[in-house]
This record gives sequence, C-alpha cells and structure tokens, in this order.
Amino acid sequence: MGFSCGIIGLPNVGKSTIFNALTAAGAAASNYPFCTIEPNVGVVPVPDERLWNLAKLLGKENVVPTTLEFRDIAGLVEGAHEGKGRGNQFLDDIRNADVLAHVVRCFRDPDVVHVDGVLNPTREIDVVEAELVFSDLELLERRISKLKKMAKSQERSLQEELSIAEELMEALEEGRPLRSLPLGERHKRLATSLGLLTVKPLFYVANAGEEELQGKGELVEKVREKAEKDSAPCVVICGKLEAELLDLSQEERAEFLKEYGLESSGLERVVLVGYRLLDLITFYTIVGRELRAWTVKAGTLAPKAAGKIHSDMERGFVKAEVIPYDSFVQAGSLAKARDQGLVRLEGRDYVIQDGDIVTFRFTS
Repeated sequence: MGFSCGIIGLPNVGKSTIFNALTAAGAAASNYPFCTIEPNVGVVPVPDERLWNLAKLLGKENVVPTTLEFRDIAGLVEGAHEGKGRGNQFLDDIRNADVLAHVVRCFRDPDVVHVDGVLNPTREIDVVEAELVFSDLELLERRISKLKKMAKSQERSLQEELSIAEELMEALEEGRPLRSLPLGERHKRLATSLGLLTVKPLFYVANAGEEELQGKGELVEKVREKAEKDSAPCVVICGKLEAELLDLSQEERAEFLKEYGLESSGLERVVLVGYRLLDLITFYTIVGRELRAWTVKAGTLAPKAAGKIHSDMERGFVKAEVIPYDSFVQAGSLAKARDQGLVRLEGRDYVIQDGDIVTFRFTS
C-alpha cells in the first residue's frame, strides 16, 4: 500500500495548478469551481539526494526512487457537509488521503474568480476547517447514538468506546480539530477507524504570486501565523511559477530558482513535508543492476520491511544485512564496508532506520 496526500482547499485557489506541476499529469486547471470532478491521482518521486549519491558511488543506472501519491480533490465550499457544492462526495475523497495539503490562495489575479469575491486567507482556512469539523461531528453523532443502544448490554469494550467517542465529540463541539489534541492511542485508533478527517496530519501551502514568493507579503504572513498557531508546517509556493519550471532543463531550473533566491523548488518542499508528516523513512536495496529506495513507517521491524519488497521475504525472513548510509559513503563500496566491519547482521526485532542499506536473507 502506498501513502497518499490529499490536496484540499476552496475552489480556484490553485490546487489543480499545483497538482499539475507536481505530477505533470495534465489535470484540468480551469477558471471555474468544481472543474475537478473526480480526484486526480498522481505519483511523485520523493526528492532524495542520498539515492543519487549512492547511484554515483555504485555506478548504477537503474535507479528507482520512492514515491508519494497526490490526490487533487475538488474544492470544498461552505456548507459542503450539508451537500452544497460537491458536498459529501468530496469529503469522502478526503478520507482516502493519509495527510492533507491545505492550499490557501495568496495571489492576486483579477482574471481568476475568488469563490468569496474577496481575498482573505484566514477566512479560507476557517471555512475548510469548519467543514471538516462538521463532517466529523456528524459521523460521531451517528456512532454515539448507535453505541448508546449497544452499550446497554454492559459490555465493557462498548462502554469504553462510548466514553472515548464522547470525549472526541466534546472537543469537536468546541471547534477544535482532533489533530490539535494530545490524543491517546485508543482515541487515535477510534478516530482513524471512523474515518474522521480532523485527526489527519495537515500542512498549509500558501499559493503566492511571484511578488510574495519570498514569503514577506501580508497574505502569506496570515497563513504563516495560522500554521504557527496550529503547529503545522507551511510551504510557500508559486503554482504558476512551478508550472513554468516543468519546461526547463535541470540546469535552467537551478538558474531560474537562484534568481528568486530559492535553493529548491516549492514542489520538492511540498513532497518532503508530506513525507515527513506521515512519519515515513527510506531504506535502500541493491539487487543486481538495480538500486531502489523503499518507504516504510518509522518504527517498522525488519521482517515487515522485507514484506514491502515481497510477502515471501517477510514469511521466510532469516536475517538482514544492514549498513547505514553514512558508513557506506565513508567506506566507498560494499566490499570495503565489509572489510571494515561496518556491515551488521540483524534479526527479527531490528527496527529499520532511515538511510539503512539492507540485504534481506530469507528462505523460500
């Protein structure tokens, strides 16, 4: 199973433009609400300097990066939970995402209609957040009603679930998204099993005009303030500019970014923030001519990581040969790393670390 980032926001804030630039998938980016009728899905390679350094060291040409899936979800409007706009269909699309990128309009363009008629990033954020909260409230209300009937059986697990659901309900009624609370494991488990939206990790994407690209404009600053208050990451990006970068060579792109005082594209930062918010790490395998990066959740045990490659490898797991990325680079080759005793043999209880280069030993 891959990991998915849903791009959300009001209509005409630049979601599809950013998605197009991210994936070069050619999704429609028209000047009217709801041009994205079905969620567009694109798979984007995760920027990884280590992977390309390894490729050079190993002389590998068949290099497979790890990826993150992006879903361009049509614009929410005020009242979506009541069926306005595309309504609950869009809310259901969001449920399929693991992390949310909330795009907020910070560009001025008289040719692109604003759904509210006026630019106000704070209101944009509040409208979308309110719709997610209302949606969660409706789901919880139904679940609590059902639990109250079932809990009459005095079954302890049902009583406990009812208590947890009511605690989540109380927070939502106060307008607090669940991601802002220090939830315990059981609370998180219930919220996730019910498909609640406000428990999903979220970051903001301030879609700025070229004049505000450095993040110094008043519109971008409002998004930054909200992000800081929510303890959420904020990426400043110019969707229009990013789209132009697609037609440039690697060298031209670097020069173009340098002119704007940027070290990397906004899109690279969007991908990396989404990746990190999901608490993902990367490990590498070298098999024949292929060097490949793999994605797993932090805390994954070696057999489970082997299962990412093939289920047979998880079932027949014996040992994992492991060398950290830094140790490999220091040695310069796998043979030298072995000679220097840098390669370790790890068992079933080994937790894969970010940057590990792993060879799995297994029985078929």
